[in-house]
Amino acid sequence: MQIGLLYSRIRSDEKLLLAELRERGHDVVKVDVRDDSFGLDAVPDALAECDLALDRCLATSRSTYVTQFCEHHGVPVINDPDTAATCADKVRTSLALSAADVPTPATEVAFTQDAALAAIETMGYPCVLKPVVGSWGRLMAKVDSRSAAEAIVEHKATLGHYEHKVFYVQEFVPKSGRDIRVLAVDGKPVAGMVRSADHWLTNAAQGADTAPFAIDDEVATLVATASDAVGGGLLGVDLMETGADGGYTVHEVNHTVEFDALDGTVDVDVPAAVVDWLETDAAGDAAATAEVTAQ
Repeated sequence: MQIGLLYSRIRSDEKLLLAELRERGHDVVKVDVRDDSFGLDAVPDALAECDLALDRCLATSRSTYVTQFCEHHGVPVINDPDTAATCADKVRTSLALSAADVPTPATEVAFTQDAALAAIETMGYPCVLKPVVGSWGRLMAKVDSRSAAEAIVEHKATLGHYEHKVFYVQEFVPKSGRDIRVLAVDGKPVAGMVRSADHWLTNAAQGADTAPFAIDDEVATLVATASDAVGGGLLGVDLMETGADGGYTVHEVNHTVEFDALDGTVDVDVPAAVVDWLETDAAGDAAATAEVTAQ
């Protein structure tokens, strides 16, 4: 296949994918979305000739728009625009998970400072304020008191961007210093890891320690259902354990998932498993979707 790699920075994850794709003889065209423009009549020539585009854009805005152009012009793209748009927006993700009966933390959304403070008081302390768009745990705040809530809400209200005036309030889930990341392809788990830290945020990007996680039937079912809820594809599903007696809640689904930490943690060859999927199910499904949309 000729595969277009859509990117804005080549990270270790993209290097792993590039090495695996080239080793198997695929022709990979790197498309730096910062250097090209995408029009109503055509995508860049290099991309137009590709059998499949793989979205690895770092910025959410670039990811959500470039995938729309690919689909509009009949270029099969992983992940598709609907999945990208849903996963990029925490509100849309929460609604999708709830609609599919996937256990997910209690969430309230407010649009004014007064309504946000009322929602926080109703939720109780501690709770968590998150930006509706964001990754790596940035701009997330654990709110422990009324005074902290007032300060954080006021700060968000003055940041300027309209997204900060959407107050996404979520219950705080005591997770014993760890959460779980499962990489999945169309809902089928590839591998999982536990991310642990002394801080309440346990993102690998923030320096959390990682260890392999054995995926049982309960987790596999949750991952499959969560994946289907947001549209499927190559995803990272994040879960938290909800108690000593078992049970999980899904708090996030990532559409341009990083897997370098996972690959270094588990025995599974993660990039090889991803490319296996790209060569079989993904290419055909994306092409079929692109053909229907282009019509």
